[in-house]
Amino acid sequence: MSGQGRPARRPADPPAPPWEKGPPANGAFRQPGGCENRAGAGRPRSHIRKGHRRIRLRLGGPMSGAAGMEKVYSAIEQSARMLDVPCSRDRVLPILASYGDAISEVAIIFSVSTGSQEFDYTVQLPEEIDDPYAHTLSHGLVAKTDHPVGALLSDIKARIPVSEYFADYGAVGGFQKLYPSFPGSPQKVADLAGIPSMPRAVAENADLFARYDLADVALVGIDYKRKTMNLYFQLGAEVAGDLESKVVLSLLHDCGMPEPDEQMLELARKAYRIYITLGWDSADVLRISFAPQPRQNLDLSEIQARLDPKIEAFMTGAPYAYDDDRVSISVPKWSAQGGHFNLGYYYQVSPQLKALIAKNKD
Repeated sequence: MSGQGRPARRPADPPAPPWEKGPPANGAFRQPGGCENRAGAGRPRSHIRKGHRRIRLRLGGPMSGAAGMEKVYSAIEQSARMLDVPCSRDRVLPILASYGDAISEVAIIFSVSTGSQEFDYTVQLPEEIDDPYAHTLSHGLVAKTDHPVGALLSDIKARIPVSEYFADYGAVGGFQKLYPSFPGSPQKVADLAGIPSMPRAVAENADLFARYDLADVALVGIDYKRKTMNLYFQLGAEVAGDLESKVVLSLLHDCGMPEPDEQMLELARKAYRIYITLGWDSADVLRISFAPQPRQNLDLSEIQARLDPKIEAFMTGAPYAYDDDRVSISVPKWSAQGGHFNLGYYYQVSPQLKALIAKNKD
């Protein structure tokens, strides 16, 4: 492995118990489920696992189904309007209704990308939904396809112990992506490459991943609209949050991405996960993203030069449904066309994340 490709080592923080990757002392929140900028808090469906024993965390009962759904829709509509993105009850309510009463309990994340005309919301799937793709098909949220993207989730489920799922939606575009998450059973690239419906691009980029110590995949994103997928690499504790600039620059160069400006580079250095977007049509890396930890009191001055006033107003003034400081996310991303930011926050936190926030305050 080249010296430039390998992330520089630094002393590791004291290890957290393997079943509970809690918030570090600096106020950042670990993203145990983690979708690009999206995560629940460990086990999704109101439990986390310690060894083989599940621990139930119940912090108050759910709002009634109709009231909970209306509250979430109202927040989506208000947030979309702040960004000048159209929002229709006819498009959003059927999606929320498909989750039943659980919509008021699960983690929900609101986000927007700079330069985009879309408002996105990510939903942590309730425990009762064991097959998210079948659920999405049965509710008419996606059309069945013969493309390998349609088989990827079932192929993953058959081989990997998935601990939780997430789904991405757009206020305009509707259903977009599904995420099987398995942070407790990270997978190696060679094993994932052997999955029948996995793009050949995974195997074809194995040497690239190895050059940068990108070894442990904790999450896969499946984009049914774009016919692409993401590998979410969990960085080791010795480098997570403190990547060397030369490593970020080298990785971007080797992926065919343009050189970043200083502001985006500094945020990328704080990543604890790096995720790569690949497709079925070529070996090209289509996009690369660097995800820092979600954190409270996000300093927007880190990206002020690129921030539309509407996005700043959304990040500081849009509604959220918990009595604490807003938990925010900021992810720099690159494609061959250039870089942009994905920004968002937890609108709603799961019982597990509530417990982690309370623990951090104690």
